[in-house]
Amino acid sequence: MNQQNGVGEHLRLRPRGSNHVGMRQFNERVVLHAIRLHGSLPKAEIARLTHLTAQTVQLIMGRLEADGLVLKQQALRGKVGQPSVPMALNPDGAFSIGLKIGRRSVDALLVDFTAQVRQRLTLPYDFPDPDTLFSDIDRMLRELTHSLKPALRQRLHGVGVAAPLSLGGWQTLLGLAPEQARGWDGIDIRERVAALTTLPVEFVKDTSAACVAELVAGHGRHMRSFLYVFVDTFIGGGLVLDSRWHSGLNGNAGAVGSLSLGLGKPAQLLSLASLFKLETRFNDAGLDPQAASDERALSAPHQRHTQRWLAQAAPAVALAVHNAACLLDLDGVILDGSFCRPLQAALLGQVNTALDQHSWEGVARPQLLPGTIGSDARAIGGALLPLYAHFAPDRELFLKLGSG
Repeated sequence: MNQQNGVGEHLRLRPRGSNHVGMRQFNERVVLHAIRLHGSLPKAEIARLTHLTAQTVQLIMGRLEADGLVLKQQALRGKVGQPSVPMALNPDGAFSIGLKIGRRSVDALLVDFTAQVRQRLTLPYDFPDPDTLFSDIDRMLRELTHSLKPALRQRLHGVGVAAPLSLGGWQTLLGLAPEQARGWDGIDIRERVAALTTLPVEFVKDTSAACVAELVAGHGRHMRSFLYVFVDTFIGGGLVLDSRWHSGLNGNAGAVGSLSLGLGKPAQLLSLASLFKLETRFNDAGLDPQAASDERALSAPHQRHTQRWLAQAAPAVALAVHNAACLLDLDGVILDGSFCRPLQAALLGQVNTALDQHSWEGVARPQLLPGTIGSDARAIGGALLPLYAHFAPDRELFLKLGSG
């Protein structure tokens, strides 16, 4: 969705278009997908990438322009022959709402056709109360819908919800009262949100949604197979193999937070490498725990507590990366989270140092890259679900919605 030029040919546009009769909608989506992957393109380049005839591309671009989905860019001059006119996605061509329901806040984003955030609403809390949360979400959905001009509201294609599969899980680690955790038992989040709107509603695990956002709009555009790690209240992740996000039978593929560390009674990765552990360190020292999400984490008096957290978290993440690399033969690992960019860089550096201590004999060490999107990744990933459902040539091109 995010338009970037210079994307390598190794991404391989899939699937190709068809010049046969009866493929109009499919071919239109193939063309849109080419522009999403490669940025603004002249019609001749679109024809080359999609293997459609120049005449077919000409007809498709006329229809897409008439429907308000693409825009003509300034003509490119200075080459032999007629100047070429690149075509780009129209940001106002379509919209969706991404909804992230987390253990510390709910975020609602209005996202346009190029995956840019137009409007953001956030409601922080200590832990979500289902008795009040959905009325707050109802208000947020209405506010975002009405932030669009009336003429554009018909271009709002759906709501994508990103949330943990078990909001009430790990209550002991979080210090929750049992009744707080039980409040989420049996609640179907997608169903509750769908009751608030006439728009189609999709649901995906929160860290998987963040993985999808990185796949579509970040480093994942250039990487065929990678493990995605997202550090939030709990650490989690997602998995991309051969340029496709994999959810797995139960939606748990890439759930790195549950990986065992093999320490005595095996602890899970999330028990050491999650932001709630950093928040706890700050709180025990009489400091603001919310500093875990901003640049105060690397300034006095918070810094020494952050360094102690990093000293525990980085080797634990490195162990997970090593195990994943041995099993999956990854191109890389992408690490992001709802923390500031300097803390992301510090964690990346210490994870790389910890990876130096592992033996890589017999296995290729994957490159470790910073995620590009940050805290918004989960809500943006959610918002991409309805956009891809409507405009991708293959509903499962990135999102295997039928398997989760």
